Amino acid sequence: MSLIQSFPPLAGADAKCLVLGSIPGVRSLTEQQYYAHPQNAFWRIFAALLGFDARAPYVERCAALTGSGIALWDVLASCRRPGSLDASIEQDSIVANDIAGFLQSRPTITAIHFNGALAEKTFLRHILPTLPPAQQSIRRLRLPSTSPAHAGMRFEEKLAAWRCVVETGR
Repeated sequence: MSLIQSFPPLAGADAKCLVLGSIPGVRSLTEQQYYAHPQNAFWRIFAALLGFDARAPYVERCAALTGSGIALWDVLASCRRPGSLDASIEQDSIVANDIAGFLQSRPTITAIHFNGALAEKTFLRHILPTLPPAQQSIRRLRLPSTSPAHAGMRFEEKLAAWRCVVETGR
């Protein structure tokens, strides 16, 4: 099985919060777009919160996100994973992204929001111990996964939980 690679971060120079996923799923990798699976609620959530069309071209959705002070990236730079489920990630293959370098280049970031439990767990294990004290003290919050695999929560509940990201970004 070959290694899968994350995408570069999406971020404006004045980003105020960073949303971290784990690593793109198969559909996202195929389309080379964050959260490309049509059942993933990510873009519908941010369309509702920021007032853009969830079906707008990808470049426009990204511009709306970054223009609102929200940066987007993944905890993992690469790993081996059959399929799209985070639970299938082979732990011995994990390579973390350079979150410390990213945060250093974006000193305006005051909060990190995790898209689901695995993103948070992986960050705490592989990244947090390597961060300098100032970066370790950045506020962190795990939010419910926008993945279709996290079907135990209704869209409206996810939307309400994710509202804090937009409030941080402004």
